[in-house]
This record gives sequence, C-alpha cells and structure tokens, in this order.
Amino acid sequence: MKAPRFHPGIYFTSFTLFTSFLSVLFATQSSREYVPDPDPIVQQRLAEWQDLKLGLLMHWGPYAQWGIVESWSICSEDEDWCRRSMENYVEYKAAYDKLQTTFNPGKFDPDRWARAARDAGMRYVVFTTKHHDGFSMFDTRQTDYRITSTKTPFSSNPRADVTKAIFDAFRAQQFKTGAYFSKPDWHSPDYWWPNFATPDRNPNYDLKKYPDRWKRFVEFTHAQIGELTSNYGRVDILWLDGGWVRPRTDAEIKTIINRPDYKFARVQSQDIDMPRLVASSRAKQPGLIVVDRDVPGPYQNYLTPEARVPAQPLPYPWEVPMPMAQSWSFVPNDTYKSSRALIQMLVDVVAKGGNLLLNIGPGPDGAWHDAAYDRLTALGAWMKVNSEAIYGTRPIAPYMSGQMRLTKAKDGAVYAIYLPREGETALPRDMTVANYSPTAGATMTLVGTNRTIPWDKSGTGFIAHIPAGLAAPNPDAWVFQIKSK
Repeated sequence: MKAPRFHPGIYFTSFTLFTSFLSVLFATQSSREYVPDPDPIVQQRLAEWQDLKLGLLMHWGPYAQWGIVESWSICSEDEDWCRRSMENYVEYKAAYDKLQTTFNPGKFDPDRWARAARDAGMRYVVFTTKHHDGFSMFDTRQTDYRITSTKTPFSSNPRADVTKAIFDAFRAQQFKTGAYFSKPDWHSPDYWWPNFATPDRNPNYDLKKYPDRWKRFVEFTHAQIGELTSNYGRVDILWLDGGWVRPRTDAEIKTIINRPDYKFARVQSQDIDMPRLVASSRAKQPGLIVVDRDVPGPYQNYLTPEARVPAQPLPYPWEVPMPMAQSWSFVPNDTYKSSRALIQMLVDVVAKGGNLLLNIGPGPDGAWHDAAYDRLTALGAWMKVNSEAIYGTRPIAPYMSGQMRLTKAKDGAVYAIYLPREGETALPRDMTVANYSPTAGATMTLVGTNRTIPWDKSGTGFIAHIPAGLAAPNPDAWVFQIKSK
C-alpha cells in the first residue's frame, strides 16, 4: 500500500487551533492549587532547574516521514489536529503503523545538535522517548514497536538507541536530561483493544469490566519507565504527557459527562498508580523532577502552559514549551519564528519567573532544518553578551513596565531589559520604568558596552538618560545592569 499523500499546510492551521484549545484548557487547570513536593532533594533540583532558564524539546518519530502533526492523526476524534488524508481510517492506521518499516534517519547527529544547543545558551534537553502513538524511540524490551526492532531499518545503526545517543551527547555538553513519555499508548492492545473501535483518545473498553487488561497496561507503563530510569544514566526530569490518564472519582466523571461541551465517548478513571511509579523512579534517580502534566497534585513538580506566555508571573515553578517553528514535529518548509521573537520571548518568560523550552522537530533523515541552526546561532550571540540577566535570576516586582522587563540576580544586581518594537533600531534618549526605583547612588550600565547610564528618580520609578550616539550592542533586546553601592 502506498503511503497517503499529505498537504503540510493543513497542519499549520491545525497546530494553531490545537494550541488555542490547550491554552483554554490550561487556563482552567492552572488556577488549581500547586502542591509543592516535600522532598528536600526534589526542591533543590527544582531550584537548580529554575536557574537554567532555557531548554530544548524535540518531538521526533516515524511520523516525520509524512511531515504531519505527531501521533494525533490516528486519533478518531473529530478535531482539526486529528485530520487524515484518507477516508478509510483502517487503511490509514495500517499505513501509519507501517512507517516503522521505512524509518531510517541516516543523518542523525546528536553531537552536532548538542553543540548547537549549548552554543545557543540552552542548558537542558527533553526528548520524546515515546509519543501517544506508542512508538518507542528507545531500546525497550516491552514491545517490538520500537526504533531498535529489526522491523526498523535504523536498528542496524550503531546509534539506533537514539535516546541513549541523545542523552550521552547532551550530557557531554553539561546538559540536564529529561525524558518525555506519553502515558497513553495507542499502539498497546491493553490501551486500545483491537476488539473494539477507538472513538477517542481514551481506552476503548470498560476498565471496570476488564480490570486485568488495564492492570497489564499499568505494569507495561511501569516497566517502560523503569527501563528509562535504569538504563540511561542520570535522568533529571520525567516529563509525562497525556493528562487524561489520571484517577477520577465517579462524581468527577459525572460532572465531566454533564458538561455542555462534553464530546468524548468514554471518560474513565485511568489510574496508573503514580505513587508507586514515582517512588520506584526516584529510588533509581534520587531527586527526579516529575512533571505529570495537567494533573494537579503532588506529581506535577512544575507546570507547563503550552505554546503561550502567561500575561503575569505565576506563583509556582513553570515552563513554556514552545515550538521554534509552527509545528511541534517536522513539517517540510515549516516557518520559523524570528530570532528577535525568540529572544524577546525568553526575556519575557524569565522576567515572569519561568523557563522557556524551545522545540525543534528533526526530519525523517535525522537532520534539523537549517533555520533551526540559524535561530540557535542568533540566540547564542545574544546570550553570550547578556546571559547574566537570564541565568540564575528571579522575578522582581513590577516584573515589567511597558517595553521593559526586570530580573534580579543572586548577587542583588537588577537587570532592566528593553524589548524594542519591530523597526526600532536605536536606543531612545529617555527610558522610563514605573514602580521600581534603584537605591540612591546605584550605578546603571548598558551590558556589552560598560557605558554608565545616568538616571533620575521619577515618582515611584526612574528615567534612564541614554547618551547621544550610544549604540545598542544587539538589535533584539537591550540589557541595563543596575548595581547598588
């Protein structure tokens, strides 16, 4: 059977609609109480993670061969991000599964990726060891639907266990490592039982009626995560996706079903025994940060507002996963965000107390788009001069004032970072910050020039007076250091 023909342009619109949906979903969930982890080692690891500020996320799997949104096209929900190019779902799913037999990313070069990410100022990496489709990008012994299976041409490559190769390459560049892992597995017969149709993302059978089948799935999940936390060296973050896999009471299920926007065929309590899973994982990886995404409770050590920057600081550890292009996974001729947009996004996120996790989708040959390297180079050039205003900083009120963002370093230095508008290339003669004023006698300098900037107190804020002819060292964001005597 020939692979279906795809039209990548469809997926730009689908991605926008999907992330809009997730933003609304997260806005509801993020209002719930954050539960701090009581383990002091985890608290220490979280503080270290908060100092890193900039990370790399990679969505990659056999779906890159079709240039489509990762996994979602095999989900039968009637949503724009689940569209298929074939009318016959059974034929489509069979063709999708067969992608395993042609996946051979011969240009895979994790060392180059790690060097480029390091030079960009990134300090941690999160890699998709398994997405919802169930294809394992690591050497699991629990299923043959994996990159190291003899069914996969790339299995003969010395670096066929791409998760190991990626973690090794990035650790060599002093990165923290994170394993993205999908709790739902749409390839597992114990999640989507072939005996029934699969109307939505949830298990397609009654878990109460067939408890042994669900128990097998729970043990399968624990075994796979056990492999990742046992066989791949130090793992700093376990990044769990698929927030609908979670325990629910009968009352919660009833509330969901009675909502006017209810559209799922089977909402159930999907308990994978997180207490045992986390305890077992941390026995192997002490201090492991666990991100049970969108499941409020003790196993969501930090929150992840997806593909959007919150308008205000959030009162808990958080990170923005954001595609560097338009799609999470590889799309031919994808459009990348400008380097200015990425730099200013980083500043905005950090000023509000978060981390930025930028996603790049490797292609079917194992290579990144040239545009990804270009953006990383631009990020690195800015970070080389201005990283003191980013790494290890914390928010300081009022966090932002007009085009200015504020951060505070551990030594007490405050950084005022000006975000020029599109087309704004020269420093303004006067720059005003409201509701923050340096202490009397504080010294202000333009980072990258060592030029002293005179300033005056103005009400509850201050005005910086830019000397005539002083040029900004970088056109994308201008950093002023404020040090008290």
